[in-house]
Amino acid sequence: MDLKNIEQDLSLLREELNNHKLYGALSTVDDIKTFMQQHVFAVWDFMSLLKALQNNLTHTSLPWLPVANPHIARFINEIVLDEESDVNELGEPMSHFEMYLDAMRQIGADTNSIESFLIKIANGEAITTALDALDLNAETVDFVKFTFSIIASKEAHKIAAAFTFGREDVIPDMFFQIINQSKTKEDIFSKLSYYLNRHIELDGDEHGPLALKMIEALCGNDSKKIREVSEVSKLALQYRIALWDGIYNTIIQHKAIEEVS
Repeated sequence: MDLKNIEQDLSLLREELNNHKLYGALSTVDDIKTFMQQHVFAVWDFMSLLKALQNNLTHTSLPWLPVANPHIARFINEIVLDEESDVNELGEPMSHFEMYLDAMRQIGADTNSIESFLIKIANGEAITTALDALDLNAETVDFVKFTFSIIASKEAHKIAAAFTFGREDVIPDMFFQIINQSKTKEDIFSKLSYYLNRHIELDGDEHGPLALKMIEALCGNDSKKIREVSEVSKLALQYRIALWDGIYNTIIQHKAIEEVS
C-alpha cells in the first residue's frame, strides 16, 4: 500500500463527508449558531494536534539541536505561524481559533461552553473530565477524545495522519460546502466568511499538498507505518462524519421544536 492507495481507500468516506446532509440544513442564523457551538471544539483541538506535530518534528526543548528533517520542520513551523498568529480581516495578529470565537460572537452564538472548557483546562483539569462536565453532543466529545488519543500515541506518523487526512486534506472541500449552502454571505457572517475563506486559501493551496509530502517523508517504505496511517485516517474521517451527524440531528431537533411552538 502507498499514499495513492490510501487516498483511494478514503474516497468513499470523503464523498460521504462532502455530501453530508448537514450542509443543506444550515439555512438560518440559528442553524449556524448550533453548528459553531459544537464545531468550535474541533477548531480548538486542531491546535493541539498541530502542536503535537511541532513537538515531535521540530526541536522545542532546550538545549536546541538540529532536527532530522529541516523540510518537515519548516512546513510545521509555517503552519504554526499561520494558525497561531495569522492576521484577521482587520490585519490584526490573531490565531484562527480566536478568529472563530470572534465569528461566533458576531452572530450571537453561545461561547460559554468552550470558554468554560478552556478555564477548566487552564486550571489543570483533565481534558476528558472537562469535556464530560459540559452539555455537548456525545459525537463532539468523542471527536475531541479521539484527537487526544492519537496525540497520546506520540507516534509522529499517526498524528500526521489525523492532521493530514482528517483535517488539512478535507477542510477546503468541507468549507466550500458550508459557504455554498449556507447564508455566510450576509454581513452578520463577515467574520465567519473570512475564517472559512482563509482556511480554504491556506489548506487548499499550501498546507494540504505539503502535508501529504510530510506523510511520505515520515513513512518512507515502511509498510507498517503506511498501514497505520490508513487506519488512523479512516477513523479520523469517521469521527468527523459522526460529528457532523450529531450537529445535523441537533439542528433538526431545534427546527422541530420551533415548528411546534
